[in-house]
Amino acid sequence: MSELAGPPSKPIAVPRLVLDMLEAQGLDGAIPQPVWQNSVGGVTFSVGRDGKPSFFVKHNPPGSGESLADEAERLRWIAGKHPAPEVVALETSGGHEVLLTRALPGTSAVAEEWKKQPSVALRALGEGLRRLHELPVEECPYDWGVAHRARADRISQEALAALGEPPPIDRLVVCQGDPCAPNTLIADDGSFLAHIDLARLGTADRWADLAVMTLSLEWNYVGYDEADFWAAYGSEPDAHRIAYYRALWNAA
Repeated sequence: MSELAGPPSKPIAVPRLVLDMLEAQGLDGAIPQPVWQNSVGGVTFSVGRDGKPSFFVKHNPPGSGESLADEAERLRWIAGKHPAPEVVALETSGGHEVLLTRALPGTSAVAEEWKKQPSVALRALGEGLRRLHELPVEECPYDWGVAHRARADRISQEALAALGEPPPIDRLVVCQGDPCAPNTLIADDGSFLAHIDLARLGTADRWADLAVMTLSLEWNYVGYDEADFWAAYGSEPDAHRIAYYRALWNAA
């Protein structure tokens, strides 16, 4: 996830594998609408009738470097532990991946209504990460620590060394892994609803999430007060850890 992601700026053809999955699920009468495109070519489509989505279907093309299989696995693990979409089906073919999830009754934290109310959005973002970080870390089978990230993101040893030694772990938590603001859903009343895009979820220092989340505020909101986020999360910013984990994110 980066500031390069967002709603598609031009028409997108619906991949054949997406149409085949929808037909197999009895949804062939609904027309998929592209709602989000990431920086590596993945597209999310909404599926529903009367303008109200009932499902979302994500398609990753070959060579995208992202894994919907990883996301589906983590969504199944977190079900019942923390608010996140329910997996309906996963299909792979020829390097293409398609993931179908059930829609939740909320909107993205970067929807226009929340961009106009940044203090509400920031409080929901802080609440969401706080709740995720309160999960029992010993129960999480996935890793998102520095060494794992260096391997997964193919960060060279030279680039990793240039960052210096990682700060001592402040608190090991279950991290979202891609904590940018669009990956939080907000309920109609302005409260946190759920996290989405969990392919990188895993255990790491909480600052791996906090550093990137607060960076993403700059990409998505105008006239905000970061104190709203920190008050909802329940911490004060740590400049040293924030700087390190933002540099690690950029190195990837």
